[in-house]
Amino acid sequence: MTILILEDEEIAARQTIQFLKQAGLLNEAPPVVRSVEKALHWLQTHPMPDLLFSDIELLDGNVFSLYERFRVTCPIIFTTAYDQFLLAAFRGNGIAYLLKPFDYAQFRQALDKYQFLRSSFAAPTALPAPEAPRAELSPEILRELSQALRHNAQPTYKQRFSVRMRNGLYVLQVDEVAYVQADEGITFAVDGAGVRYPLGGTLTELERQLDPARFGRLNRSELVSIAHVEKVEPYFNGRLAVRLRGSNTTLITSAAQTPEFRKWLEG
Repeated sequence: MTILILEDEEIAARQTIQFLKQAGLLNEAPPVVRSVEKALHWLQTHPMPDLLFSDIELLDGNVFSLYERFRVTCPIIFTTAYDQFLLAAFRGNGIAYLLKPFDYAQFRQALDKYQFLRSSFAAPTALPAPEAPRAELSPEILRELSQALRHNAQPTYKQRFSVRMRNGLYVLQVDEVAYVQADEGITFAVDGAGVRYPLGGTLTELERQLDPARFGRLNRSELVSIAHVEKVEPYFNGRLAVRLRGSNTTLITSAAQTPEFRKWLEG
């Protein structure tokens, strides 16, 4: 069985490989491709794999741009932190949609679905049948599919952090976090009193673990909690100054992120 993994995050790729080993499906580590362009080159120069695990946002763009340029004929299990691509995934070859962070039980369920479909559609040797016209899903079916998938695959977000301190582990509730900041390679959660707590993982990884309705991206190095925002004011060059409740702290949006931050503020 040949498997290809499209994933730009090393930790997520390692987890997928570990889960595949746990399922007994690997004799050797499968290739991991981190960008759309490299994925296109791989698919053009290798036989089609039996199964593809695909993140959606890769290093150089959205993976659906790849599927528009190259016809992938194998089943795809999508592994992503974003639920807005559900319909696009199932319009193509998607057979499962795993929302990060997912556990082995969810991963195993997706594999079982693949195995079931593979055995169900394995036809005995016979004369090839004429290719049937490709059916298009009606808007009503797509709407019902989206609702069912959202009901059964609701993402779960972090409620607390376990922070390693000098005298042991400190449990920091997410509600206490005013903002999250990446500083010189370390990511910190900062509470309303300005106390900084070192966290594991990158800012992007933590962003995917936090409820996007509660935490918004300010710039490349900071996320802010809407519960701790007191006031937002215009700043230089079209940016925004975000003042926090009960604090003298003011955070600044980047020019590139300001439009998205405005949309997030409006809910």
